[in-house]
Formats: sequence, structure tokens, C-alpha cells
Amino acid sequence: MPTTIDVFAKAREHERIEQLKAARALDALPYFRVLEGPTLPVVEMEGKHRIMLGSNNYLGLTGDERVKQGALDALNRYGTGITGSRFLNGTLDLHVELEHELADWLGTESALVFTTGHQANLGSLGTILGPSDTVVADRGDHSSIMDGCLLSRAKMRFFKHNRLDSLERTLEKAAADGGGILVVVDGVFSTEGDVAPLPEIADLCSRFGARLMVDEAHALGVLGARGAGASELLDVEDRVDLRMATFSKSLASCGGVIAGPADVIEFLRIQSRPFIFTASGVPAAVGAALAAVRICRSEEGRELFARVLGNARYMHAGLSALGFRVVEPTRLADGTEIVTPVVPVVVGDDWKAVFLWKALYEAGVYVNVMIHPAVPPSGALLRTSVMATHNRDTLDRALTTFAEVKRAFESEHGPLPTPTA
Repeated sequence: MPTTIDVFAKAREHERIEQLKAARALDALPYFRVLEGPTLPVVEMEGKHRIMLGSNNYLGLTGDERVKQGALDALNRYGTGITGSRFLNGTLDLHVELEHELADWLGTESALVFTTGHQANLGSLGTILGPSDTVVADRGDHSSIMDGCLLSRAKMRFFKHNRLDSLERTLEKAAADGGGILVVVDGVFSTEGDVAPLPEIADLCSRFGARLMVDEAHALGVLGARGAGASELLDVEDRVDLRMATFSKSLASCGGVIAGPADVIEFLRIQSRPFIFTASGVPAAVGAALAAVRICRSEEGRELFARVLGNARYMHAGLSALGFRVVEPTRLADGTEIVTPVVPVVVGDDWKAVFLWKALYEAGVYVNVMIHPAVPPSGALLRTSVMATHNRDTLDRALTTFAEVKRAFESEHGPLPTPTA
């Protein structure tokens, strides 16, 4: 007997349909806007020059001639693609070089390069964990972490975002589950730019016998003296068991890596289905990433790290001075503030966030919009992010635009959230 339920029904009846129709009618859909050139501090986007404050190109290396040459050299030597998985015919000497560089940079025994960052989390978590294990995740973790946990069929337990008391209670429950325990957190959380309290998390993992994995996607090439991420900055590298990172942020390319003990990486190399059954990344992407890593590991890298963090502090102070509510930097127990290149402006209402985005976009500034379910209900925000290659003149022009848009916007739509005391 044929089913009466059409699997396509959800595509035609979901809750966002009317919102999407309304946003398109108002030309206020903030997603899938078309770039017409490279992601530089100022971009060509849909026929107009716009200041780019919505990119993860934290060091600005997508425009670096050495990175482009690394991609071009790989393209000329190996062609446009490898047409096979890393497991079979898809491993190049470039992959091996890149893995050695990354392991050395991160201070781990070994590293494994995946085709995408999403795949690195999917392939690592989905393989390391099994149905008898428990994975403990921060509710703010990236979706790729959640997907990897689901693939593993491990028991999933969540703790409140960056709440150590909630993590402790969750670990108590996980210990009673009877299997292995893996705690997995972002080093820098991608939406709000805050930093995980890794020393305290590592303490709790040690107390409960849990392993710890840190996703350094938004921290690699940004935090720490070597630029090796939040684990380096917070001095817990020797207490973190696995570290994941992506190439699509500071490394100006596309791909991902998991780094850790040699035996664990070897296990993933021969057991991870997302790794084994996915075609290798195109040579140009690997060549670009390798060139970017070498820049990061040079003296110039330290200058770039300092520059992007300086721009982040400047942007944060500027937006706050204009009366926007900006998510506060992470404050450590000793009073030290950690600023990251992600500088989010809290708006609250979803539609207000979309209309504010549209006003900025039309005025020549591009930012990202985060609405529910990417953020909690009534927690909509504009995610701004800076690059090392933004100069102060460009940032000042962006801040002037924010000020002008804010005045016009509030006169029509009412007040925006103000800075907290």
C-alpha cells in the first residue's frame, strides 16, 4: 500500500517559508549575496564596493601573493583535481608536508588533513566515539561537532554554554553511563567570539577521566604567541588530547585537520569513513594552505596575529562608543581580557537584525546576520569580523557608516540594545 506522506512535504510547509518570501519581497534576505572578486578588506559585491566585515579571512592571506603562488604551483604541478580519496590515489607529497607542518606547529605527534573542516569533525568524532561512549558538548559548539556526535551514535550530553558548574554536573551523569567520555568544545566560539575556559575544563576532564577535544577553527592563526590557538594561549596544549582546525579561516584555503597522538591519528587514517570515502581536496587548496601555514610560522605571522587582534579591539571599542551593545571579550580569572576577531553586535529581534543588516549593506558595509536557531530566541545579532589587512581608515569609514545607519534606523524602528553597565 503506498504511503500517504510525501517526504518533500517538509520542504513546502516549513516555518521559514513566509519569512523567506517576505525577506525576498523586501530585498532583505541577508544570505547568498554574490561576491564578484576576492575577499579583501573592501570587496566588489553585487555591483558595489562594500567594506567586508563578514569574512573569516582573519589574517587577510587570501590576497597574499605567496599564498596565491602556492595554489598556482600546485595547480600547475598536479592539475585541477586528484579524482580519488586520500586512502587510495589522493595523497600527494603536499599533503604529507602539510601534515608534518601542522603537527609541528600544534606540538602534536601527528596530524591528518581532511578535505573540509566539517569533514574533519565528522570523520574524527564519528570514528573515535561509539554507541557505548558518552560525548559531552557545549551547547554553543559548532554544528559540525554536533553532526559528528550524531554519526557516532554515542550518548550525547550537553552543558550550558561556558558554564563550568553545568559541565561538572554533566560529567557526573556521564561517568554513570559506564563508557568512555569525550568532552568537545570550541576554543573560540564562531558566533559570539568568546573563548572556552580551557584550564578549568581540562581540570574537570582529569577529575572524571574524560578525554578533551578542542576545535581551534576560529583560534588557529589568531591566538597564542605561535598562533597555535586557544589551547596555546591558555597553556593547556599538553592537556588537550585532540585538536581540530580548519583552513578556511586564517589559512586562506579550504580543508581541515585533526591533530593528536600518533596511534589515534593512524586509527582515523584507516577507519574514518568520511576520510576514506571522500575525494581529496584539490591541489590548489592544499598548496595555498601550506603556504599560509609557513607565513603563520614565520616572524611575519606574529605581526599579523598582533594586527588582527589590534583591529578587533579597535572595532569593539568603536562600536561600543557609538552606543551598540557589543558582546564583551572573555575575561579570565586574573582579569585578563581575551579579544578575538569576532565582534558581534546584539540586536535582539530577528526582523530588526535583518533590517539593520540591509541598511548597512545598502550603505556599503557587509556583515553577517545570526538569527534563531543559530542564536537563542530574541538573541539576534550582527556578527562583524575583522582582518589583519583592514587599515584604520577603512575601519573608521565602517564605524562612521554604523553611526549614520544607527541614527536613521532608530528613528524608524525604535531603539537598539545599549551597552551593559
